[in-house]
Amino acid sequence: MLDFLGTTLGLLYLILEIRENHWMWVVGSIMPLIYIFVLFDKGLYADCGMEVYYFLAGIYGLLYWLRHRTGQGATQRPLPISVTPTRLRLPLLLLALLLWVLLALFLLHATDSTVPWLDALTTALSIIGLWMLSRKYIEQWWVWFIVDAISVGLYLYKGIYGRALLYTIYTLMVYFGYRQWQRRMRQQESKVDLEG
Repeated sequence: MLDFLGTTLGLLYLILEIRENHWMWVVGSIMPLIYIFVLFDKGLYADCGMEVYYFLAGIYGLLYWLRHRTGQGATQRPLPISVTPTRLRLPLLLLALLLWVLLALFLLHATDSTVPWLDALTTALSIIGLWMLSRKYIEQWWVWFIVDAISVGLYLYKGIYGRALLYTIYTLMVYFGYRQWQRRMRQQESKVDLEG
């Protein structure tokens, strides 16, 4: 039942994310509270810990998106979609690698996880991807593609079938979400050019 409820909220979250709707962050704060119980019960400890991060990141993302709008009064616009700055790409990659190794070592030595390296990889990339989403960097979609594709296998292996279905849908929708954001980014750039 909890898996089904979490899956339903996950689909709503995806729809809101594609639409750039700030309510996605609210849904993204509720869904992890449900999945903490499901994932802990199945021994996906890093993934379970990631749900705590998702909860906190949902609050942070909502505040960041609302605080970093552009314009004033009636002309106020949401935080614009942008490309990840070149100066951040290598540090983000190195941070992802460091988190992956540290989390995997923790899982190997402190838990009974049967999938420590994959669990740690999806968790490390999710931390990076969610931060990129909070900044509306368009490449976050490709980070999520990797996380989602690996997660499908993990959830099937662990018997969390609702979440496996959700992540299959996520994996398939990445391209659509990326294209929607790409189109909106071009529209935003055109508006800036016209107003400038």
